[in-house]
Amino acid sequence: MSHPNNSHFSAPNHHPSPVHNTANPAPHPLHFNLQIAARASMLEHGFEPDFPSDAAAELTALRTNPAEKRVTGLKDLRNLLWSSIDNDTSRDLDQIEWAEQLADGRIRVLVAVADVDASVPKGSAIDHHAGKETTSVYTGVKVFPMLPTDLSEDLTSLNENEDRLAMVYDYCVNAAGEVSDGKISRAVVRNKAQLAYGSVGAWLEGKAEAPPKVAASAELAAQLKLQDAAAQLLRKERYQNGALDIETIETHPVLLAEDKMDIETQEKNRATELIEEFMVGANGVVARTLSAAGLASIRRIVRVPKRWDRIVEVAAQMGTKLPADPDSKALNEFLINRRKADPDHFPDLSLTIVKLMGPGEYVMDKPGSEAPGHFGLAVQDYTHSTAPNRRYADLITHRVLKAWMNTANPPYSSGELEAIAFNCTQKEDGARKVEREMQKRIAAVVLAPRVGQSFDGIVTGVNHYGTFVRILQPHAEGMLVQNSGKALDVGDRVHVKLISTNPEQGFIDFAC
Repeated sequence: MSHPNNSHFSAPNHHPSPVHNTANPAPHPLHFNLQIAARASMLEHGFEPDFPSDAAAELTALRTNPAEKRVTGLKDLRNLLWSSIDNDTSRDLDQIEWAEQLADGRIRVLVAVADVDASVPKGSAIDHHAGKETTSVYTGVKVFPMLPTDLSEDLTSLNENEDRLAMVYDYCVNAAGEVSDGKISRAVVRNKAQLAYGSVGAWLEGKAEAPPKVAASAELAAQLKLQDAAAQLLRKERYQNGALDIETIETHPVLLAEDKMDIETQEKNRATELIEEFMVGANGVVARTLSAAGLASIRRIVRVPKRWDRIVEVAAQMGTKLPADPDSKALNEFLINRRKADPDHFPDLSLTIVKLMGPGEYVMDKPGSEAPGHFGLAVQDYTHSTAPNRRYADLITHRVLKAWMNTANPPYSSGELEAIAFNCTQKEDGARKVEREMQKRIAAVVLAPRVGQSFDGIVTGVNHYGTFVRILQPHAEGMLVQNSGKALDVGDRVHVKLISTNPEQGFIDFAC
């Protein structure tokens, strides 16, 4: 993902994981058991972290007879210079990419996505469990995977130098950033280079030398440059159509040692944009293919904001008049201008807009009906089909596609798809709550040894509950429980003193 992990707007499939780092250590002892807290939070929000006993037998059978041995007659695309870009610590690799320059000036893009269905058939014990959980949950200290790690991190992960089955989405991008000639096939693929967002992004932006694997291969370097060019064309076209330029602050814990932790801020770059744009393009191809075939499917949408009137008020307070009716293009122009005028406060404005937009959701799309579209991405045709190792909706979409490719009856009725979509939305809401709770607890643990210290911060909220402040280093938010009497409003810069933390509740209290 990352973005990359903003479930409202991002298409990439990256996700935060604990990172080991010894640079500039600032030791903070873990007096609170975050792992136990994470599991308790999962149970509280309706998840079942333990896999059923039947799953072990299915995994044993898959180890003995993997999908690559059982499924034959597929395209062999292992000769292409596929690569993946994800977080440094990601082990569940869902997609790899390849591109070529065509004679007519267009760039052909191939996105290969792990064929999880080949190893997890409908109705199996593993499938039943995944259907209940619907998503992997990334708590910062522990991943609670939708699928057993023997699958998601091995047998169905597109790991480097491993032959894997994949669904391949093939499309072309012209100079205007328009997508055409979308095709879908099944193939055997092989990831030639597992790469990371940070190092690839810095290289693409000219801020650092090429990562070792890229530096060692002129062909791989050229391949990534071509992919970047295609992604930037796609990005420009989407933003011209009103995709929202959102920048929320994303953090992840850094494990410095067994009992020491810190917080790092994760930033977007050209590599995260590359994956985001390729996934939006691929998901658009899938959505249009299913629609043209007259098949019911699950769509991913962000509806036109019901609280548009409040978004208009927020813009008016900053001197901008937005149209009375929802207009993503006008909203994005406002966001672009605010980023230029006040970059320090832009993440907080972004978060406000995200909250007012409302969360994304899954819906069943009936043949012949007009899907609501994705307001934040500025695309009308959008499904989720690029992360089946960690999202159940994607696995369902693959099964619908395969049935169509084999001219077989659809594997699910409209009613079943509607129920699955509803459960996916409910569980995604639950996952956000778990992850948010754990972010607060992790921040409280990290800051516990620093009680009494002072920090620079920004007021992020003022309501009847109190005044909330986000400190800048490390990025963490808490409540101002003691104030000398100065009237504060959102956006005000403050110097605050940390007076207490409560990891169990996720509370951080400041005085000003």
